[in-house]
Amino acid sequence: METFALAAVSLTISLSLLIKKKKSPTHRAFAFLCLALFVQKGGSFFYGALSADIWKTMSYLGALSVPPLLISFCRIFLGRQLSPSRRIIVSTLAGSFLLGVFLMISGSSWPYMHMIMYLYNGGAIVYCYAVLVESIGKEAPGVDRQRMVYVAIACAATAVLSLSDILFHSGYNVAPLSDIAIAALVYFTLIIITYRRLPELHEIMVRALIVSALVMFAMATVYFVMGLFGKNAGLSFNSVLMASFIVVIFIDPVKMILKKAAAQLFFEGRNDVSVSLYAIDEEVEREKSIFLEEMANGLAHEIRNPLGAIKGAAQYLNSETDAPESRKLLAVIVEEADRLNGVMSQFLNYTRPHAMDASKQNINGIITRVTSLLRAGGMPPNIAIEEELATDLPGVRVDGEQMTQVILNMALNGIDAMPEGGILTLATARIADSGARTVEITIRDTGNGIDDTHVRDIFKPFFTTKKKGVGLGLSVCQRIIRNHGGRIDLETIPGEGTAFFIKI
Repeated sequence: METFALAAVSLTISLSLLIKKKKSPTHRAFAFLCLALFVQKGGSFFYGALSADIWKTMSYLGALSVPPLLISFCRIFLGRQLSPSRRIIVSTLAGSFLLGVFLMISGSSWPYMHMIMYLYNGGAIVYCYAVLVESIGKEAPGVDRQRMVYVAIACAATAVLSLSDILFHSGYNVAPLSDIAIAALVYFTLIIITYRRLPELHEIMVRALIVSALVMFAMATVYFVMGLFGKNAGLSFNSVLMASFIVVIFIDPVKMILKKAAAQLFFEGRNDVSVSLYAIDEEVEREKSIFLEEMANGLAHEIRNPLGAIKGAAQYLNSETDAPESRKLLAVIVEEADRLNGVMSQFLNYTRPHAMDASKQNINGIITRVTSLLRAGGMPPNIAIEEELATDLPGVRVDGEQMTQVILNMALNGIDAMPEGGILTLATARIADSGARTVEITIRDTGNGIDDTHVRDIFKPFFTTKKKGVGLGLSVCQRIIRNHGGRIDLETIPGEGTAFFIKI
């Protein structure tokens, strides 16, 4: 049953990744690896149940596919600069092909084939783990290195649990746990590659706890229903556990498949129709965005007209009076009217969709432009600006004006965070991220840092720690970067400074 569970989990994860609209190279590589694992374990399970040689051959073919696909995934996950070379992948493909030909000639009944498969797959696994550990030592501290550490720990735990199979085959009364451990590792790896921001390991544990709670609920439901009819006496705990786990894991990809099928069968593939119950949430969010934009335009019109009248009246009265106290109060009215008008402008900027005029540009040129704007605007004398620009950056398709807005906004936030002075650093680097050419922009200050209780909220609309802040600047920045297909990461140490990392 454990082998069937591993096959089902592998197939589920493979389907869930392949039917996604936006698939990164990492997702595709992992999907094909899971598909090969499904072929191997599915063939092994059905051979044990039916004893037909075709299932044994299917299992061997799946096993031969795992090493090259595993090394390919390792290459993409770690980044081409740190990972196995393309020559290793080609050599592994050639080895799998030759073994496959030998399998077809000799047949699956050759007594040493099983041992060869174990050694071949084991060698590929050990090699990839060695490369992973080596890459951890070379990778700079950050989210990517943290992800590698998580995977290395999970692989080591899986290897320890898999030793139970050796004890089981040696005659000890120990349950074989390798398939269950590999299923957990596959699901854990899916979380690692799907959720890019993993600041703490406990977040992954919470996700695993939720899945475990759902499995326990499904098991309790099965036992309760079967107990009502007096049928639970012959139920195996392991069988119910594995069946419940499979059902829980299958829910999301099955929903996605049904959604696509309903769209094609009943609505002829039209994308402008809410095709099924599964699309309701997406449609509601879309309508919320449209409503917010319309409301913002109407609200801005209703506020700005009387606001202009208030400001004009205050300016007129200010020119007509000589009383110092009156002039002071009228100046406050004008100042607050300007501030409220600025708030409305930022609100409109947040709600309106950001149309991009993208073209291939050199990010270093944008950084230099931002630095010039900051210095021309009058920098505090106790703050220095430093540039650390990489010379090997590839051109990136971005909207130059929007990128300037993002970097300038974050730089100004960094300056505000250093009231007693410090260093603002603007840096660029070329990195390997999910196997793609990625440019990283770093905006780092040596200021007060961000309190731990505020880190999760800084990108939320209208959240601010400034006395006169609106709380929309970083929200707008995040939306712009997402529209560019990138992301923003954050590292902060209270009392020492903050660094924002923009990856495109």
